Amino acid sequence: MIDQFINEYRWMSNFYPCEIRYKGTLYKSVEYAYMSAKSSDKEWKKMCSDGTEKQRIIKKKSKDVDLVPNWDEIRIDVMRECLEWKFSQEPLASWLIETGDAYLEEGNNWGDHFWGVDLETGVGENNLGKLLMEIRTKISGK
Repeated sequence: MIDQFINEYRWMSNFYPCEIRYKGTLYKSVEYAYMSAKSSDKEWKKMCSDGTEKQRIIKKKSKDVDLVPNWDEIRIDVMRECLEWKFSQEPLASWLIETGDAYLEEGNNWGDHFWGVDLETGVGENNLGKLLMEIRTKISGK
């Protein structure tokens, strides 16, 4: 089991730098692309795509943006699309395949129960880990 996306597994983090093209715009990470998709505001999208604002700041500011109307229904599909783009690139695709059948869990200490699992309580849906395992299966041909 891989229970955190840090150190040798940092490349699984959405903050890991890589080019992501989402809806025709190039972003510097999955995090930037995903945060951009949360709102239709053009200035917000520009801030996310230019990559000058630190990702942790963008993430914090995203709590105050006007969300697209159906965000809760589309957010997993948005994340899947961003991750599929990320792991279509080398060496990221090979690294993901090399995790074999390991269970991937986005363990965190910031209380994200939707995308990950709280390391202290063990509570969480682990949707990010599930998407990574789904993509791994798809690209490995298993």
